[in-house]
Amino acid sequence: MSNDGGFDLNNLMQQAQAMQQQMAAAQEQQAATTITGSAGGGKVTIEATGGGEFRNVSIAADAVDPDDVELLEELVLAALHDVTAQIAELQSSALGDLGLPDLGGLGGPLGE
Repeated sequence: MSNDGGFDLNNLMQQAQAMQQQMAAAQEQQAATTITGSAGGGKVTIEATGGGEFRNVSIAADAVDPDDVELLEELVLAALHDVTAQIAELQSSALGDLGLPDLGGLGGPLGE
């Protein structure tokens, strides 16, 4: 509170700065977290960071059938969906841990 019992702008600014520091720390932790999405019982895996940087795609040799490329495409897409869902969950969890309100989809995972 201010001296006259009104609104204390300095206190609000300190709270905002502390929240900003907490968010930066959470983002750093997310970026350092490795997540692996998979499909086809692990035949296709995609590795990414919690910050949404894709690092590696791995495809088992027995998943490659020249006569059924469509199946391989579907497995890669499914693994991509899996890893992005895990990234979104990690990001949502990190924001929840900070006690921030739900932004109704604003600033969603991976800039959606």
